[in-house]
Amino acid sequence: MKKQFLTGLEFDQAANLKLLNLAQQIKANPLDFSTALQGQSVVTLFEKQSLRTRLSFDIGINKLGGHAVYLDQQNGAMGARESVKDFALNISTWADAIVARVNAHSTLTTLAEYSSVPVVNSLCDLYHPCQALADFLTLQEVYGDVSQLKLAYLGEGNNVTHSLMLLAATLGTDFVAVCPKGSSPDAQIVKQAETIAAQNGASVLVSDRIEAAVGANALYADTWVSMGDNTPLELVKEKYMPYQINQQLVEMTGASCVLHCQPAHREFEITSDVMDGQKSKIIQQAENRMHAQNALLVSLLNPNFA
Repeated sequence: MKKQFLTGLEFDQAANLKLLNLAQQIKANPLDFSTALQGQSVVTLFEKQSLRTRLSFDIGINKLGGHAVYLDQQNGAMGARESVKDFALNISTWADAIVARVNAHSTLTTLAEYSSVPVVNSLCDLYHPCQALADFLTLQEVYGDVSQLKLAYLGEGNNVTHSLMLLAATLGTDFVAVCPKGSSPDAQIVKQAETIAAQNGASVLVSDRIEAAVGANALYADTWVSMGDNTPLELVKEKYMPYQINQQLVEMTGASCVLHCQPAHREFEITSDVMDGQKSKIIQQAENRMHAQNALLVSLLNPNFA
């Protein structure tokens, strides 16, 4: 049975911890894994713009000895020129895996249904599980045992929030989403995360009160307007400015680490002094996209190497 990575919930706590430890090994000793994907080709499909996702997968696959094939919308939008089903059926006759950054989660499930090779979600409207892996790799590097942490996310409840929350629940990390009223994460995903967290001795809280972030070890920000939404930031500034990560908030919460998945809009969701400050692990976090994803690909495509 082929393995998939569509929501991140395909891996339980033990498998995720093994994955994070493998990522640290790959990061520390990249030459030991330079042939892990030798002879394998990975198609990376992109319906959305990308800097970190495209480069981290492309360069990462190359470092593992594999071949990355980038496919954007110049060949025609999936489902328009030809069906998503036919994309999957054709690509999986040549490639060893498909990595897809898409608009709708339903596109991923269709790809997975008809593909004979693993499909990896590199972003959709509901989840961003590869980002969450990089985030927790960073937290593990900074703190060690992530089950002893409290992580607070501030801003719009979105795909990043969902994946952070689900992985936190799986790993036993206390999680707080602090969002303005009307911008909370999906209620069904919150309920799912609460159930998983309870099984792992952790908690999940959604609140519109900044005070809920007090006691967090790490603060996390994302853009106030999701990719594809053309609403000017100035129009939502009043709504989200109370949730900005700034020096005052860092001091109030007592956090010792600040994360942001980027792209960042400086002086909106995060101030430059915090983003460039000593507690910021944002560039380390961006680098870790490659190492976490490489660990995932090795686990899916060459588990004997893991």
